[in-house]
Amino acid sequence: MHSYLIVFSIALFGVVLLLTTRFQRKGTINFPYVRAKALFSPAERSFLAGLTTAVGSNYRVFGKVRVADIAHVKPGLRRPLHQAALNRIAAKHFDYVICRATDLTVICVVELNDRSHQTKRAQQRDAFIAQVCRTIDIPLWTVSAAMSYDISTLRNQFDALIITPCLPADADGGAIS
Repeated sequence: MHSYLIVFSIALFGVVLLLTTRFQRKGTINFPYVRAKALFSPAERSFLAGLTTAVGSNYRVFGKVRVADIAHVKPGLRRPLHQAALNRIAAKHFDYVICRATDLTVICVVELNDRSHQTKRAQQRDAFIAQVCRTIDIPLWTVSAAMSYDISTLRNQFDALIITPCLPADADGGAIS
């Protein structure tokens, strides 16, 4: 009888140990996150400061805005097509979005391009983002990353962008030539 008690105790200990280990691992897997050091890199912060000054007080600049917050999938698509279209934009973001200060209407989106945009994958993403912008008729302003930014140059580029209308899109979402 004594040996059964020892075997039972060892088995019970093993089950408790197994469940405890599994629970701890599962908790780690479900929340494998750490806090980011900052929302923007030093280069992105530098550009944000220059951009905010350049556009002036009539506009507000927001950073890292999801494409899906600006571009919605057309209503009426069958569910699988709707979901596929949403999936294409759900995990992507615009670097910056410039809105009218009074009502937060989107005026244009800004992509800050550094060396990472030279890869084939990044170029495909950039082409996709450009097509989305043409389709929803929102100007896309692409700026090359630099060590510093001339405020008057940024202001002139912004003024030219918002005065010049974006190319209209045809019914299929392609730009009309």
